[in-house]
Amino acid sequence: MNKLIRPALVIFALISVLTGLIYPAVVTGLAQALFPRQAAGSLIEREGQVVGSALIGQNFSEPRYFWGRPSATSPQSDNAANSSGSNQGPTNPALVDAVKGRIAALREADPGNSAPVPADLVTASASGLDPEITIAAAQYQAARVARVRGLSVEQVQQLIAENTQGRDLAMLGEPRVNVLRLNLALDHLKR
Repeated sequence: MNKLIRPALVIFALISVLTGLIYPAVVTGLAQALFPRQAAGSLIEREGQVVGSALIGQNFSEPRYFWGRPSATSPQSDNAANSSGSNQGPTNPALVDAVKGRIAALREADPGNSAPVPADLVTASASGLDPEITIAAAQYQAARVARVRGLSVEQVQQLIAENTQGRDLAMLGEPRVNVLRLNLALDHLKR
């Protein structure tokens, strides 16, 4: 029995050191050397203060800001420590009610907007932390943001265009807008 236990413990110890210490240290070191900004959380600073991350959604609810995707995290919105989807299917009454409520909130914030509401403004992403919205979702909100801020719709659309990210590697995903960056650009515009 001793012949079996000793080799098993040695292999266990070696694999533990390799996969629990060496591999994570090498991957972390490479990430920090090759992608320092991303490895540090893609933090966005304004006047020397960290205001958020480009990778995690923020909860904007004031009409003067663009709103991001709803968050499925709890106990509060956009809780990075509790990333998860709602796991509610399209026929789930709770999801249907939530979507109806979100549509009503968008219509209340901009009663003159009769355009169809983009799906990403009323449904959460799989992680519940999506920091980006589609160009259609940004365009849908442009008139409201312009009106509340006293800007022209053209000025707001220009900011949307300036903050639009293209497809990754020119073929993956869809063009999108980072909500935090766009809202910071709006705040900077009025200074």
